Amino acid sequence: MSKRDPYEVLGVGRNAGADEIKKAYRKLAIKYHPDKNPGDKAAEEKFKEAASAYEILGDPQKKARYDQFGHAGAGGGFQGGGMNMEDIFSQFGDIFGSAFGGGGFGFGGGQQRRTVKGSNLRVRLKLSLEEIAAGVEKQLKLHKLVRAKGTEFGTCPTCHGAGQVHRVQSTFLGQMQTVTTCPSCGGLGQTVKKRGAGSDANGMVREEAVVTVKIPAGVEEGMQLNLSGLGNEAPAGGIPGDLLVVIEEEDHPELKRDGNNLHYEAFINVADAALGTTIEVPLVNGKAKVKIDPGTQCNHVLRLKNKGLPSVNRIGHGDLFVHVMVWTPTDLGKEEKKIFEKLRTSPGLQPKPTNKDKGFFERVREMFAG
Repeated sequence: MSKRDPYEVLGVGRNAGADEIKKAYRKLAIKYHPDKNPGDKAAEEKFKEAASAYEILGDPQKKARYDQFGHAGAGGGFQGGGMNMEDIFSQFGDIFGSAFGGGGFGFGGGQQRRTVKGSNLRVRLKLSLEEIAAGVEKQLKLHKLVRAKGTEFGTCPTCHGAGQVHRVQSTFLGQMQTVTTCPSCGGLGQTVKKRGAGSDANGMVREEAVVTVKIPAGVEEGMQLNLSGLGNEAPAGGIPGDLLVVIEEEDHPELKRDGNNLHYEAFINVADAALGTTIEVPLVNGKAKVKIDPGTQCNHVLRLKNKGLPSVNRIGHGDLFVHVMVWTPTDLGKEEKKIFEKLRTSPGLQPKPTNKDKGFFERVREMFAG
């Protein structure tokens, strides 16, 4: 799939509506259509590029994901599978039909044979935070439909490969010709001549396959990677379906994710909060030493810039926020109690509310009012 900005490919602005996007795509599709540019590889590439752009911007959900995450969020940009001509004509036949004599199923205007596409496969893939931070290559074991060995396809004897049946009827107005989808092959133009061992009526059998998938850094829970052509195969020379990989995140024992940012709760004792100290904070990979200033209050937040997760679009990087929590002891020994008794009335230990603390009552009122 093209890595160019689809808005740039179609020549429309980011606020363009559905009609404007469709009109821009149709204009390019007609200009670079293979029937108008036979043998022109450059025109064919521009035709595919325009179709890839419209596949994103013509779908409101994909368009929204692209606007937020770029090519990765829209699906196809993860693996770079791209669209082939069969994909384009099968998905956007309505756009080409009126301009090319209804020939939405093939390159020639008169070809009406239907192209069948295999069904999609959907799998869920669990990733650790470490894998998400760095990106990872995974091998997935699939059970997919493939054409059985020994299966042979032949031209449909009913429609002779056309995919359609023409009938001529005599009426009082004269002869009338009707064209219908071939009932024998369902419009494919081919039928199973010989079935391979263990195959179904379409000459297909389910086999185990292993595919390698590259997961980019920064993916999120629920994101879907659309890998073109890695799904179930189709009978009679059709095109394979797609493999849809749905991302799931494993919980990290210490870090919590919020978009590209990470959060960590660091518990320190009263003495360290009063006197200051240095603590060790976990990162996705490794650790970092963080200085706690004397007099640090509970719920104080420290920001470690660029220590979060990378953006899936490779633009920017999240931060790590360290939430300092002052732990109050609950099981003091005799000597420790004596020390705290001496310090109880010490002027230096008396609360001195800050302006932020004084906003507590306002926050309580808002909470109960809601």
